[in-house]
Amino acid sequence: MADVTAQARIEAPAEKIWDRLTDFESYGQWNATHTDFPQGGPAALEVGAGYAENMKLMGFPAEVGWTVREVEPGRLLDISGKGPMGVSLGMRYQLTPDGGATTVRIDGAFTGAAVSLMAGKLKDSASAALNESLRKLAELVG
Repeated sequence: MADVTAQARIEAPAEKIWDRLTDFESYGQWNATHTDFPQGGPAALEVGAGYAENMKLMGFPAEVGWTVREVEPGRLLDISGKGPMGVSLGMRYQLTPDGGATTVRIDGAFTGAAVSLMAGKLKDSASAALNESLRKLAELVG
């Protein structure tokens, strides 16, 4: 298992960040691991909605089938995914208003037999990608 967390205070209101976070057409502008959504994002952002994403993890292409586990508009998006080689993923995006700014926290979890073989490298790679994503997100909404 590999767990990663990244957090940043972004000088923008939570609603503005949420709008960018859930704009699946512009996802690649800030998400460092995203390559594309083969069939587009979810039809409706609601619990149980599913969609596929092509990503790059540790430099390797991967297709992940995501399912929305929890959503609180403007505050929380929690998704679980199934990737190649039996890897399970979880991503949790949490927005906490802080005056005119917002604290954005991303938690990622990776499990499966393939993960145990490369957990250290995966943590390093995923942490760097999450921090890069937060930096790009801040540039876009700031």
